[in-house]
Amino acid sequence: MDLTELTITQAAQGLLRKQFSAVELAKAHLERIKSLEPKLHAFLHVAEQNALADAATADDLIAQGKNFPLTGIPYAVKDNILVSGMPATAASKILQNFVAPYDATIIRRLRQLGTIVLGKTNLDEFALGSSTENSAFGPTFNPYDTTRVPGGSSGGSAASVAAFEAVFALGTDTGGSIRQPAAFCGVVGLKPTQGRVSRYGLVAIGSSLDQAGVLSKTVEDAFLVLQQIAGMDEFSSTTLSKEVPDYSKFMDKGVKGFKIGLPKEYFAEGVEPEVKGLVESSAKKLQEQGAVLEEMSLSNASLPLAVYHLILPVEISSNLSRYDGIRYGLSVPSESLSEVYYQTRSAGFGPEAKRRIMIGTYASSAGYFDAYYKKAKQVQALIKQEFVEAFARYDLLLTPTTPTAAFKVGERAADPLAMYLADILTVASNISGVPAISIPAGLTKAGLPVGVQLIAPHFKEETLLQAGHALEQSLGLKLKPNLQL
Repeated sequence: MDLTELTITQAAQGLLRKQFSAVELAKAHLERIKSLEPKLHAFLHVAEQNALADAATADDLIAQGKNFPLTGIPYAVKDNILVSGMPATAASKILQNFVAPYDATIIRRLRQLGTIVLGKTNLDEFALGSSTENSAFGPTFNPYDTTRVPGGSSGGSAASVAAFEAVFALGTDTGGSIRQPAAFCGVVGLKPTQGRVSRYGLVAIGSSLDQAGVLSKTVEDAFLVLQQIAGMDEFSSTTLSKEVPDYSKFMDKGVKGFKIGLPKEYFAEGVEPEVKGLVESSAKKLQEQGAVLEEMSLSNASLPLAVYHLILPVEISSNLSRYDGIRYGLSVPSESLSEVYYQTRSAGFGPEAKRRIMIGTYASSAGYFDAYYKKAKQVQALIKQEFVEAFARYDLLLTPTTPTAAFKVGERAADPLAMYLADILTVASNISGVPAISIPAGLTKAGLPVGVQLIAPHFKEETLLQAGHALEQSLGLKLKPNLQL
């Protein structure tokens, strides 16, 4: 038995039956990390000693019969989520030596169950990117083809799960940063409804758009984690007091009678034929199980990306202003206060962070605020309303997650606009606040994963579970990258 290939459910059963210990499970993943990291660079920090100590504690809990659904399960954490005592760099030089003083709420909730943090994963600096090439500490590589990107910004988390370095991983999704790398790496990526999961302890970039979520091997695994991290949090002003259902009750309900809309704009020019074909085949699998498919139109489909790239930079400009060389993080000594600010931010921020800070500062400045940011917020309201109207007619929307499979490392590095287009099919879910999930749809002829995206109404994650699990079971994929240890 290869312990690193187990799902959460399989690992939990093995621990309960004493087939192996939590320490053995953690060691197996730590050994795999050591073997693969020279090729992948998915991790920025590996917490070996902490992980083994936590695994021993988990074994004690299991021996005493005090175990929970995720007790003893080792996982990875995107390095813009705070884990007490561990680095929290957000893949930026400006936070290179920063150590988190407390746990994010989602980490605290998982820690209470006896889970095991293996380490912190790589990302685009401050989660600004779609390839994990913008990391100040070097890129992560795709486990299916190490000449290609894993997607971003949660590329390290996606690669770690795809390569069996972790049973699951946590990520953040501001415009597709969980779902897009999940599609590129052949794993499941779940972005909950905006406000379903606490943002307390996340390094903020887009406060109205950021959402923590899960990357996992199966749909069931994603919802096992969501069950534990979802819900109201007094420390997070953006969580909403909506009851979290027992997701396990929905897993096997199937899709019979579901009405699923296929927005024609999401299957238009620009989507690679192989991607389109695999996604359409996935849709037919749901149709075979009793779902009703219908082509439909989202007339505002061309707007979310433009709206996103006005709203987000304004929020970035505000949120990243705290990195001034005074309170924490990098500080470059200079003769005056203004020089400290200038030298620190010049040295600490990478090109993409600087680009978005400048765009956001301009768009929110006097004389331009109404023309840009205010107008973008007005259009955002139109986009939200169109989704509300669509979900009055459909239970789900089904689209490709990305227009292409993973592109080559360096292929879009010099062209920011081409890079931004990688999120064109995912960003609407963040602008409208609805939940969405990416599920592997198969491999291209070149052996690269493709993802199918399901989008549900606000706070209807259980609908994603029903359809996602049904699709996963009908496809029967067992994806595994051909990595030589």
